[in-house]
Amino acid sequence: MCLAIPAKVIELLADERAVVDIGGVQKQISLALLDDVGMGEYVILHVGYAIAKLDQAEAAKTLALFSEMGAI
Repeated sequence: MCLAIPAKVIELLADERAVVDIGGVQKQISLALLDDVGMGEYVILHVGYAIAKLDQAEAAKTLALFSEMGAI
């Protein structure tokens, strides 16, 4: 089973890389698979690569579901 999670872009770096925030944890990732990702946008992160953009409302719903699952 694979898990892809929403991550907020907090810093754009050189070489198609970015720093994202995932629940307070910051991680450097690759943006090589996507075009035109900006600061503050959400991406779906899988094994260190952003694989899709996600709008803020959908990211909030998904993060709430992950949070709810952790409370079980």
